[in-house]
Amino acid sequence: MNTSDGWRPRRVPEARGRAGAASTPIDYAKIGRSSVRRRARGMTHSEAAAGLEAAEQHAHLDRRDESAFDDGGRRAAELAEWQRVVQLLTATGGPYDPDTDVVVQEELAEDRRREEAEQQRRQEQQQLADRAEELAQLGGAGRLDRSVPSRAGDEAARDLLDENRDYRIAEVDAWLARALADQSGHYADPAARAAAVGSLPVPVRAHAALLAALARTGAPVDGDLEFAGRLAQADPAATTALAAWLETEAAVKGGTA
Repeated sequence: MNTSDGWRPRRVPEARGRAGAASTPIDYAKIGRSSVRRRARGMTHSEAAAGLEAAEQHAHLDRRDESAFDDGGRRAAELAEWQRVVQLLTATGGPYDPDTDVVVQEELAEDRRREEAEQQRRQEQQQLADRAEELAQLGGAGRLDRSVPSRAGDEAARDLLDENRDYRIAEVDAWLARALADQSGHYADPAARAAAVGSLPVPVRAHAALLAALARTGAPVDGDLEFAGRLAQADPAATTALAAWLETEAAVKGGTA
């Protein structure tokens, strides 16, 4: 799609936190502990004590040198780890084996859990971006209708489009409003409809309320009814009030029939 001023619509970018995200900060303390564990592998208590003594000397020299390079806490972490290893070997004598060190293994297990959680988060973000792009493409092509049922998470996909100022969001909003009004897709679940109150923007909810009220009056709502969406965007409060009035009128007529 081109316009006279050369503007082109943008593809929905990947969800925030994936591409372009800031890299994970370097954990210098962790690097220091890992370095000590590699060097200490196979050491006896006396050898580890010698390693601790050397680390203490380095730390002393660093404290005397005010211009010493800021290592992000690595030197302090190394010193603390040598102290821990020496204390651990006091009872056993050695050799030191990080594979049987409970502290080390707990840290590795936590690292694996954190890595798995991060991988899951990235997968969910990519799925969200893919769904947002799917809805945007269908909306831009005029094919986002009831043949594409709404599903859990579409509100977040809609928010991603809004965040990226995608011009096709108007079609997605209208589609969500129709789904909410006729309780189709995942909005067939009362809990999902209740959650929509907090997850969908006010204009979309007002649009849905007006469509639902029109349907209860017996008016045909299978057409585009673009005016309903324009009213909801222009004045959500008035649209909601109109929907409530139509609901009341339909209830009165139903009671006197």
